[in-house]
Amino acid sequence: MIADTIRRKFSARQFAVFLVGFCCFINLYSPQPILPLLSAEFGASAAEVANIVTAGTLSVALMAPFAGTVADVLGRKHVIVTAMLVLTIPTLMAAFASSLGSLVFWRFMQGLVMPPIFAVTIAYIGEEWPRREATTAAGIYSSGSSLGGFSGRLLTGILADAIGWRGGFAALAALTLVGALGVMFLLPREKNFVRSEGLIASGKQMLRHFRNKQLVATYAVGFGVLFNFIAIFTFISFRLAAPPYSLSASVLGLIFVVYLAGSALSPLSGWVVTRFGRRRFVVANLMVWMIGIALTLAGPLWLILLGLTLCAACGLLTQAISTGYVTITAQAGRSSAVGLYVTSFYLGGSFGGALGGAAWTLGGWPACAAMVAAMLLLMASVVYFAWTPRVPSAPATTPIEPP
Repeated sequence: MIADTIRRKFSARQFAVFLVGFCCFINLYSPQPILPLLSAEFGASAAEVANIVTAGTLSVALMAPFAGTVADVLGRKHVIVTAMLVLTIPTLMAAFASSLGSLVFWRFMQGLVMPPIFAVTIAYIGEEWPRREATTAAGIYSSGSSLGGFSGRLLTGILADAIGWRGGFAALAALTLVGALGVMFLLPREKNFVRSEGLIASGKQMLRHFRNKQLVATYAVGFGVLFNFIAIFTFISFRLAAPPYSLSASVLGLIFVVYLAGSALSPLSGWVVTRFGRRRFVVANLMVWMIGIALTLAGPLWLILLGLTLCAACGLLTQAISTGYVTITAQAGRSSAVGLYVTSFYLGGSFGGALGGAAWTLGGWPACAAMVAAMLLLMASVVYFAWTPRVPSAPATTPIEPP
């Protein structure tokens, strides 16, 4: 009887963590498949309408380090649930945006409340589950995040064709509200949380992370991961929406099924690191990613999809390994260390959107692909020359949301 009760509570806690990941990330990248549609509606260029995505990633980057320090003082569950409830407001308001500028503003507001959700959840998992069980919880959270990121794009694309993009954003707001209420009732209050001495002390700990060369190098890799993902999956939509492909918003949403390949492979990140070595595998993985981006230059649609699948799989594996490396090398103040990684990660996404827009304007998709290839070479150099071959063991963790 007691064992059954424990299992039910543990399952409820696992489902709550799944909901956190799913409901946060159905929102962040949801506009990607409808950018060509929004470009036509607002009479904006590809570079201008891409600011809808850039605004969200930029605000996430700005808020991320503060989310970690505040949560180190206030606790975990309270911050997570409050942020999820607040997230429904800008998501709903985006559905009523009357101009591109208004839509960009509400997307920026969305991003401000996302770091208190996912960055704090990562800390919650590391603190509240024993090491072996935390691995399972990390996988469940990662699966929820991946499924949320995919579902947000898919749902927005389908609803844009069926009832309009405004109805799609309203549906995402409703799902986020339901998820927030679920987490409120299912996620237990933290028991192992150790309150920080205060915001100043936590902030000083965050600044000390910049003295760790391994962390700084890993932040650079995180920057490159989302830089490439935003550049690839934002502007490939414009290529495939144009002749000779002329794909609809619904079909463009389905393109993101390639993310599921990466989601399936991410749980293997621990095994491949043990088998091949962290530095060696990531460098090889980045080279395969380069093959993927090269395939997107082909004419046949099936080759483009194969290339996007390789890009998604390699990107998510790099993300899983680099996030784990953060918690391994940060022996103190892990919440703020993760917060800094999130900042670097999403700052990279903002630059990927902005510079991707400039590349698209100058040379279309080939210019975007060349820019991504250059970033991949830079990331491989950082990993090869800056990451140490051997690192100490650390508590299990989970990757930040797959891009």
